Amino acid sequence: MKFSRKAVSQYRNSPNDFAKSLFAPLPARYNLLAEVLSFGQDRRWRSAMVDRVAGSGPQLILDVACGPCAVTKRLAKKTAARIVGLDLSEDMLRVGQANIESAGLGERVGLVLGRGEQLPFADATFDALTFTYLLRYVKDPAATMAELARVVKPGGPIASLEFAVPKRFGWRASWWLYTRAVLPVLGYLTGGKAWWNVGRFLGPSISVHYRSYPVPWTVEAWQRAGIDHVECRTMSLGGGLVMSGYRSG
Repeated sequence: MKFSRKAVSQYRNSPNDFAKSLFAPLPARYNLLAEVLSFGQDRRWRSAMVDRVAGSGPQLILDVACGPCAVTKRLAKKTAARIVGLDLSEDMLRVGQANIESAGLGERVGLVLGRGEQLPFADATFDALTFTYLLRYVKDPAATMAELARVVKPGGPIASLEFAVPKRFGWRASWWLYTRAVLPVLGYLTGGKAWWNVGRFLGPSISVHYRSYPVPWTVEAWQRAGIDHVECRTMSLGGGLVMSGYRSG
């Protein structure tokens, strides 16, 4: 299943705008459907990412591409830090704010409208940083990594969560079948046409991203951005990838 040439062109030329348009109808049910369509794995992946930064005792954390604040809430519950969530979608932030308030975390969490490629913060502002499903929606992943690292204090942990393509042939074939055939149908049945569109886009976009930016390239991009001790953890038979490292001194 493929998107139209127009949609593919928009994704390549302006991934930020494409992402805003694709996810615009989804904020209210995003977290729930992400959990259902990943068979509960999305929560495990997010928890593993948060654990990479929580143990450092950070006082101020930036959560980039926070969406409706699933990771932001987990960071606030796992640490005593103040959290800043940043996303390019006002609709996502509006739902995220409601989720934060309903969890009683409003005093420690602030939300900001912005882009991961151009953060509205000074150098070395944050003790730690997380970002989720971001690099497929930016034009220059290497430059984005440099910008993310810029706002983290020396020695501060940085962790990310991205989808991945399983390496083993059998699991990769099953993953391909699920993302191309099953996911769009499940999305439509549980979330309507908006999730059908996301389901059609997700698998091909992951494959295209890793053909252009394989994991070893991404590790090098982290290192060139000034991040040391970069580690990768594949999860759920290779369907999820948690990366982490520390801002160099």
